[in-house]
Amino acid sequence: MLKVGLTGGIGAGKSEVSRLLVSYGAVLIDADRIAREVVEPGTPGLAAVVAAFGDGVLTADGTLDRPRLGSIVFADADRLATLNAIVHPLVGARSAELESHAGAGDVVVHDVPLLAENGLAPLYDLVVVVDASPETQLDRLVRLRGMAASEAEARMAAQATRAKRLAVADLVIDNDGPLDALEPQVRKVWDELERRARAAVTDA
Repeated sequence: MLKVGLTGGIGAGKSEVSRLLVSYGAVLIDADRIAREVVEPGTPGLAAVVAAFGDGVLTADGTLDRPRLGSIVFADADRLATLNAIVHPLVGARSAELESHAGAGDVVVHDVPLLAENGLAPLYDLVVVVDASPETQLDRLVRLRGMAASEAEARMAAQATRAKRLAVADLVIDNDGPLDALEPQVRKVWDELERRARAAVTDA
């Protein structure tokens, strides 16, 4: 199998690229989705988060109050490290479990928002970066997601720089233009991923 790390800054369009890759036949492992699953009610993950941060991070119905927890950890690097120490191993274990079900010739795409930030590039056979200019990212976050410009800028500032993401890229998808310009690029990248997956099976 070919293990691909897919990343990109907030507002770069990574979700759309993931959707297209799945439509072509990729096996998608979504780190954000798994991170939510491992702290659902009744999970050991949620119990560990409550033990570390207290009952105040729960809503009235017993689910994790993400905005409340976010306000705690993003203001304190040590508290963020505590949360990551709980969640990251659970996400890694679940990702490995899902990956184990893939076939030898499959292209397994790990959608990892903080790949560059956490130095995860060595975990994958290659890294695909969805790239857009900061101006484009900001416009999309404000216009399409309804964020205040100050919030969007803060989210962008908390992530790796564009240069740092591009430094770990093996393949780059330029998503600075309109949506109809994206699909041909993703298709071209998919053809390359399939070629590499076939070669890996042949060489095995």
